[in-house]
Amino acid sequence: MPRPLTPDDFIPVEAAQAKLGQLLFYDRILSGNQNIACSTCHHPDLGTGDGLSLGIGEGGVGLGPQRKPGTGEDRIRKRIPRNAPGLWNLGARDLSVMFHDGRLSVANTYENGFNSPAEERLPDGLDNLLAAQAVFPLVAQFEMAGNPKENEVAGAVHDRIDYAWPILTDRVRHNADYAAMFADTYPHIKASADITIADIANALSAFMIAEWTSFDTPFDAYLAGDTSAMTSIQVDGMDLFYGAAGCSDCHSGPLMTDQEFHALGLPPFGPGRTRQWDPMVRDVGHMGESNRLEDAYAFRTPMLRNVALTAPYGHNGAYPTLEGIVRHHVNPAEALEAWTPKQAALPEVPWLAAVDFAVWQDSREMARQRAAAIQVTPILQDTEVAAIVAFLEALTGEKAMTGHLGIPTRVPSGLPVDGRISD
Repeated sequence: MPRPLTPDDFIPVEAAQAKLGQLLFYDRILSGNQNIACSTCHHPDLGTGDGLSLGIGEGGVGLGPQRKPGTGEDRIRKRIPRNAPGLWNLGARDLSVMFHDGRLSVANTYENGFNSPAEERLPDGLDNLLAAQAVFPLVAQFEMAGNPKENEVAGAVHDRIDYAWPILTDRVRHNADYAAMFADTYPHIKASADITIADIANALSAFMIAEWTSFDTPFDAYLAGDTSAMTSIQVDGMDLFYGAAGCSDCHSGPLMTDQEFHALGLPPFGPGRTRQWDPMVRDVGHMGESNRLEDAYAFRTPMLRNVALTAPYGHNGAYPTLEGIVRHHVNPAEALEAWTPKQAALPEVPWLAAVDFAVWQDSREMARQRAAAIQVTPILQDTEVAAIVAFLEALTGEKAMTGHLGIPTRVPSGLPVDGRISD
């Protein structure tokens, strides 16, 4: 059993920085074509995800499961290769690795404090790991940057990743409201010219930490001594989770993750994240970062606070329910064979249909993926699976759905804001 989480486990942030970050998070000004915001794929009404197995990024229209792939020249060119992860507790001091494949981590590989896809070109002045993470969706072609020849941000990324960040920074600098807020919020900023992409990323991280730090769950109350905080079936599930079922072998510690990588044999689909010169559509997971064969098809163990809000599940959103992903852990090989494409939440994109499940036609690749999968837990009875699911539902925080700052009614750019899903 882990110790309870406390505020000391998280990076402190100032209210003014969080408020500034809130506006940036919901502002489309940070995308290449100014048509998508961070909130589009990480929406509070969808547990800080998008409700899709594989997201529809730049070029799409709408929110959540109703998001469409666009039309004409503006339509999407590719699905986002992996599921949009939840943003809960990403300001934890002990967190050292991010992204499903771990391609961003705390390290001194490039003498800037991080090992990242930007290598030595990562901007200086980033406050923390979450701030470092925040700069990458902005310059990802299919997420927020757009396609080459569509806008100057995408064109710059095509040349070199760090050429794009100053262009986005200039947009913010030349907005009078943002310039004034940055000067009021950060002592080192005296004029708009002093704003950097690191300042923007730091503000984004401050907002995400303030908004989505969550440990006010029944489980946390139970850990703190309130034995009445969970129901009897939730307690039974907790006992299995930390006992015979072996879930805590990987979902360990106060954050409920070992921050390691494991191959679970999840059903593959979508464009994958292929390595350079990869001759096939596939996703090799952490091996793409480490170049070690033993890391093939392994993905980072996710944290579990508010997991009941973040469906679908898995690095590619293969399972629509908690029960489905739990049962996969019980017997990955059997679950892989029983899985059907209907379980994937993939809005119809006719021009990408040939790619969506192409990997299943490659018998050798599927054999490699099956061979890499490990059996995580012993066989469980239906009642035991139900108890574990009930325990996972006890990991939902009281303020998880309401947040603290919420969704702004307007942003300084004047661009449309992603409102409530129900609106």
